Amino acid sequence: MLMFAADRGGPSGTAAYHAPVMLQRAVELLGVKPGGRYCDGTLGGGGHAAEILRRSAPDGVLLGIDRDDDALTRCAESLGRFGDRAILARGSFGHVLDIAEERGLLPLDGILVDLGVSSHQLDTASRGFSFDKDGPLDMRLGRGGGLTTAGELIRLLPEAELARTISRLGEERKARRVARAIKQALGRDELHGTLDLARVVSRAVGGRGKSKINPATRTFQALRMAVNDELGALEALLHSAPDALRPGGRIAVIAFHSLEDRAVKQGFARLASPCTCPPDLPVCGCGLEPKVKLLTPRPARPDEDEVARNPRSRSAKLRAAEML
Repeated sequence: MLMFAADRGGPSGTAAYHAPVMLQRAVELLGVKPGGRYCDGTLGGGGHAAEILRRSAPDGVLLGIDRDDDALTRCAESLGRFGDRAILARGSFGHVLDIAEERGLLPLDGILVDLGVSSHQLDTASRGFSFDKDGPLDMRLGRGGGLTTAGELIRLLPEAELARTISRLGEERKARRVARAIKQALGRDELHGTLDLARVVSRAVGGRGKSKINPATRTFQALRMAVNDELGALEALLHSAPDALRPGGRIAVIAFHSLEDRAVKQGFARLASPCTCPPDLPVCGCGLEPKVKLLTPRPARPDEDEVARNPRSRSAKLRAAEML
């Protein structure tokens, strides 16, 4: 892990790298106050982190975690004006408990996670996330740690398992057809980059029709999530949050896909209503008490102005909970 003493902010910084989604609403739900200890588990361009540091002045601390060395290097410079109030570490937000403990920052007052990839990662062809620009079949959020690339994944997985992955993580209804087409393209040595993959998937799915969404979107999402074990990290975060946060501490998660949002919704629901007793039992016998209070019975959504400024925010859903 890396440790930096490092606001990024300003028009030429945050927006150019990654426009922070639902910035004010997310920080408000986090309940940021002076002197608090907070974690941005997906540092990205540092926009959320900078606002948390600003609101927690003069002595609040921000632990910024990211898998991507590019993001950490940029934020080490852009958050520099906050001095040692900003502590940056390489890692996954699923390991927030361990990382915060190593830094002596427990218990935390708040954890914020913005799931998915940053605009910079999407727009950098060499990262392999884009189906509009040609690049290697990579899709790793971080370049180290021995992660399997998307290209290696589609070669290693049997066709049936590849189809299950695309169906489960991408919610692609034509997953079997897509997996078969990918394997056939591999056999013909026709799969060398992201544009090749996008063409193969688009032919298998059958084109956009009236949809504005690229037909390769769901498959690319599934491969990226599988490469980086994103649902596993989210599950680990939701499991460890009660141990990482103080009573009254808050967790806020921004999701962009129904699969991720569903996992957050269900994870919060389990923490809010952990009782395992049969519904017809008159008195609770399991002794499990609620660990959180839901702050967003329904997810918060970006307003029309934000969507107009940043179209990539249109599918964002923000949920938050407070530790009891």
